[in-house]
This record gives sequence, C-alpha cells and structure tokens, in this order.
Amino acid sequence: MQPDERIEDDYVINDIKAEAEKKMEKSLEALHSAFNKIRTGRAHPSILDSVMVNYYGQETPLKQVASVNVEDNRTLAVSPWEKNLVPVIEKAIMASDLGLNPATSGDLIRIPMPMLTEETRKHMVKQSKADAENGRVSIRNARRDANSMMKDLLKDKDISEDDVRKGEDEIQKLTDRYIAEVEKMLKAKEEDLMAV
Repeated sequence: MQPDERIEDDYVINDIKAEAEKKMEKSLEALHSAFNKIRTGRAHPSILDSVMVNYYGQETPLKQVASVNVEDNRTLAVSPWEKNLVPVIEKAIMASDLGLNPATSGDLIRIPMPMLTEETRKHMVKQSKADAENGRVSIRNARRDANSMMKDLLKDKDISEDDVRKGEDEIQKLTDRYIAEVEKMLKAKEEDLMAV
C-alpha cells in the first residue's frame, strides 16, 4: 500500500466517523427535547417549547409570539407581544398534552405547575427511561451504520482489515462516550423528577 493510499484511507474513515458522530449528536438533541416535554414540579420555560400557537393562520412556536419567564419556583408567566393573542395562547396551552391550566389576568398569562403525585412521578421516570433507551438505540444504530460502511469498503478492497479494526475501535469509543452522556442526562432527569 502506497503512503498516499494510507492518507486517503484515513480520510475515508474520518468521514465515516464524522457522519456517525453527527447522527449521535442528533440523538442527544432528540433526547434533550423529549426530556423537556416531561414536566417536573418546578417551573421552567422549556416546558412550553412544544406549544404551537395559531398566529394569523400559521402554526408558530409560543416563544416566537410571547416571552416566557419564571415568576417563582412553581409559576410561569407568559407575556404575549400582541394583546389579541392572549386567548389564542391560553387555548394552545390547554390543548397541549402538558396538563397545565393557565390563568389570565389582563394581558399576562400565569401557569401554575401542578404538584406531582408519587404515581405521576413514577410514570414520568418510566417515560424518561423509555426516551433514554430510544436515544441509546439510535446511537447504536449510528455505530452499526458506520461499521457496515467500513465493511463495505473492505469488501470492495478500498481499505485494509487493519483500517476497519482501527475505525471500529474509534466508532466504539464514540458510541461509549455518547451512551455515557445519555446516562448522565437520564440520571439528572430522574433526580429532577423525584425531587419534591
């Protein structure tokens, strides 16, 4: 094998690795957004990230038509930028599957966070574990795809067996790092849910 072929092989493996890392990063982002939808007892603006508001016939994210602030530990305050949006936003929050009941006073919408029962907490922890497992599966799928791409290159004799082994080792290290990140996120979410 010529030295310039070796450099080319490294580029190919680095491309496969970069593609796998991009997929794994997207898996973490998806898990983060899934965790944001699972509300805890504490008020946090990201709870409303999934709420869409009908803004002049267009489905628009709530945060693009109003400011969302934490009023206190258990209450969110939503200030629409246009007064006529108050009832529309209120309806959108109630229609979301978040189980929140907004209360309007003037042009400010207050959203008290309901206390979580022990049963609800356990259900939400179970949901968090299921979301984390989906994240792990997605990361492992990225690893599988990368490894099969390298095996295809080996079959076509574009790279050597040593390159495949080296590439698979690097992909495995990447996989382990991202799975550890999923575990860290799940642990933090469980602690958040079980905190009274």
